[in-house]
Amino acid sequence: MPETAQQYIQRILGYVEGQDAIKIQRTTAAKLKKAVQGLTPAQTRWRPEPGKWSIAEILAHLADVEVVASWRMRSVIGENGITIQPFDQDAWASAFDYQKRNAKRSLEIFRVLRENNLTMLKEISPQTWENYGMHLERGKETIAHLTRMWAGHDTNHVLQVERIVKQVKSAKSGSAKSGSARSGSKKKRR
Repeated sequence: MPETAQQYIQRILGYVEGQDAIKIQRTTAAKLKKAVQGLTPAQTRWRPEPGKWSIAEILAHLADVEVVASWRMRSVIGENGITIQPFDQDAWASAFDYQKRNAKRSLEIFRVLRENNLTMLKEISPQTWENYGMHLERGKETIAHLTRMWAGHDTNHVLQVERIVKQVKSAKSGSAKSGSARSGSKKKRR
């Protein structure tokens, strides 16, 4: 059964409880780069089990989600109380053929977009952090809340990538069983 919007929020925020969301976001690209270092394109496209994303797909997703983050935060900053539209991540993965994306290029796109978003957050006034949008599925989301959500989203996917890398390396050494670990649950609309 797919998780509810509230379950998703709790799960994602649980990854970053008590931590600095900006610091997490600042280190995500480097953690991912380190995790995938030395992997071949074929290894980045390997799926841990049917219906689960490969590293290439996760990195393409992160690059596209950073575009969403940029738009949402800028929209909320520009118009307090604006409606925030969800998107279907699986439809994007299919339409933009995430499985065939170059993982290193996706990671670089993510890194550049993330740096731009962090610069924007550094420059906004303290009161602007309380500007909010009304997400059609999750309700009121302030800039501060969105920042924590993106940090939790990062952590979720970094952990997925690290698990897949372990599986790929185990498979390379001949000791892995295909699909032996789950890469985590996905929610269709973000």
